[in-house]
Amino acid sequence: MPSYLIIAQVLVAIALIIVVMMQVKGGGLGGIFGQSDGVYRTRRGVEKSLFQITIVLAILFVVLSILVVSLKV
Repeated sequence: MPSYLIIAQVLVAIALIIVVMMQVKGGGLGGIFGQSDGVYRTRRGVEKSLFQITIVLAILFVVLSILVVSLKV
């Protein structure tokens, strides 16, 4: 089994953890500084980018996991 897949999976997992922790539930990035608003609004700028990066990293993590398991057998 190629060890580079496992290394890639660990790096993607760390990046996914960091990106998820950067997202603040509720108030967006303003919630970090205590400016949480209860009004629904669309994601813009950095929030939208973080959301899209999270989706891409999650898909990449699942694909790498399937590859690691399939090549291990």
